[in-house]
Amino acid sequence: MSTVNICRENTDPFYRYKMPLIQSKIEGRGNGIKTAVVNTSEVARALGRPPSYLIKYFGFELGAQTSINESTDRYLVNGVHEASKLQDTLDGFINKFVLCASCKNPETDFAITKNDDLFRDCKACGHRSPVDLRHKLASYILKNPPESAKGSGKKKKAATASANVVGGGVSISDIASGKKKGEADEEAEDDADSDDDALTRKINAEASELPDAQPIADDDWAVDVSEEAVRKRAQELENMNLDASTNAYDKLGAWLLEAEDKEDLPSDVEIFKKAVELEIQNDEATVQVLAQCLFDEDIIDEIEEHAGLLTKLIKTPKHEKAFLGGLERFLGLDKPELLPKISKILLTVYENELVSEEILKDWGSKVSKKYVDKEVSKKVKKAAKPFIKWLDEADEESDEE
Repeated sequence: MSTVNICRENTDPFYRYKMPLIQSKIEGRGNGIKTAVVNTSEVARALGRPPSYLIKYFGFELGAQTSINESTDRYLVNGVHEASKLQDTLDGFINKFVLCASCKNPETDFAITKNDDLFRDCKACGHRSPVDLRHKLASYILKNPPESAKGSGKKKKAATASANVVGGGVSISDIASGKKKGEADEEAEDDADSDDDALTRKINAEASELPDAQPIADDDWAVDVSEEAVRKRAQELENMNLDASTNAYDKLGAWLLEAEDKEDLPSDVEIFKKAVELEIQNDEATVQVLAQCLFDEDIIDEIEEHAGLLTKLIKTPKHEKAFLGGLERFLGLDKPELLPKISKILLTVYENELVSEEILKDWGSKVSKKYVDKEVSKKVKKAAKPFIKWLDEADEESDEE
């Protein structure tokens, strides 16, 4: 099997992190022609990522529909795509979603915060590299997180060449001597523990010769990174910033409402700068405030006008729900006379890809008192029912085709 360095910029032939070269196969003809990525699972295993992430990335980058069937290990990308082109595209996935931004090491796991921020957590240097949430794959990952990011407590090590590509963790000398993978792994772990103990003893011995020296314990070198400790530190930071954030939303809303008419409203660039100044540009509550303060009777045209700003700020499903919550308050409480236009309003939101079809359906299918009282919510959802029905019928027609 031909292998290549995971980071292809690194031309060192002894680079330890390797992956198989992508193998593709063209299937079908005419409009039904597809490219099967034959060894998706092997490449994904070497990168320590689910196979679906690779295929979805190809689909987003190449503008093609994809088909994923993990049970049969079959992964398709519509259209004709040469293996070399897919390999070049994969480099982008590796740089954005695998390699540590600090040390360029591929031994990373995804970490998802409670605010739906996505990070690459490096096991080599400890650096946390943020993932650009504007990329469509980031939204897919947040909706379909890997097991290691679900808080299962069993962290999976990122796969390397020795673990997943050539030999599965058994060295050539082990194979020659007839050792099995389990035996080789156990001996390697024992050797590693022995080396660590010897190193610790040596450091303690040398340190004891210094004035007032104390033996160095493992705990002195470590930072508590258990889930409970991390959660506690995050809670402390949240409590420190809670009042400031709440005031910041009020300030943004008041600042927007100072405009007496549409002509006086700040530009999208000014609004974004204001959110950055208040340090709330990444918060879902920010888009809720905008949904309540940015529009008036011409809301359909205004959504089109501010689509660029909203696309930049709406990053995750939580942001999408918050935006719909803000619209619910605006239409249900401030401008109930606009409720007959809600289908056109939601269609404009949908066509500008501000909110996904799944979130719109979920929002329209149930009454909630999160943003308004139950009666108002019921009135808004009832008015939106024709649009939700249209979405369902469009899906049915697509399935029939």
